[in-house]
Amino acid sequence: MRLAAKGLTAILSVVTLGAALSLTLSPALAGDDGNSKNVTEDEIVRALAPPPKKPLTRGLSIGPQADPVPNAAETKLIQSVRGRATRSLSSTEREEIATAAKDKPNIDLEITFDYNSADISAKSLPSVQALGRALTNPDLKGSTFVVAGHTDAAGGESYNQELSERRADSIKRYLVEKYSIAAADLVTVGYGKSKLKDPSQPMAEVNRRVQVVNMENKTTASK
Repeated sequence: MRLAAKGLTAILSVVTLGAALSLTLSPALAGDDGNSKNVTEDEIVRALAPPPKKPLTRGLSIGPQADPVPNAAETKLIQSVRGRATRSLSSTEREEIATAAKDKPNIDLEITFDYNSADISAKSLPSVQALGRALTNPDLKGSTFVVAGHTDAAGGESYNQELSERRADSIKRYLVEKYSIAAADLVTVGYGKSKLKDPSQPMAEVNRRVQVVNMENKTTASK
């Protein structure tokens, strides 16, 4: 009996240690373990906030540093798609948006959806609500954001493309209705199954997600 008790104690100790290590080593990222994790408003704001401006250079004859000039082509692209219906975007425009978004502040939220549906899953609703609060935060309010919908690899390309667009629209509609965010400030785009987050598990829930990108900071949006 004593040996059995000691064995049980040892097993419990290993389990407890393993759990402690898991909590210590796991980074606070959405869905690293394949499960949907809700993020906070502050985490979203930090991820989407533009990089801080460089301090002015003193003691040099060239004068104060100017802010980087916005990419004219990117600005023109974003202005051309603002207010457009998601399904009206061409494949070329979708890829141009993806290219322009690569070096912009972004967060890949695992806002998951019910299987074969554009309905936001109940477990992901807190993340959508945190997103709504973040986008109305003074640090982000007024910027133009891309809301990109993605699917898993089940089904055909045309079906998944349409489903991803419906999912992006679902998020936009929620943000506009619940948080009064200007519809024109949310550019929705669908990528179907063309940009899987986890290509090694093409059917995994982690691929049914929405990515949010800050495309244009409010200080340059009107220039």
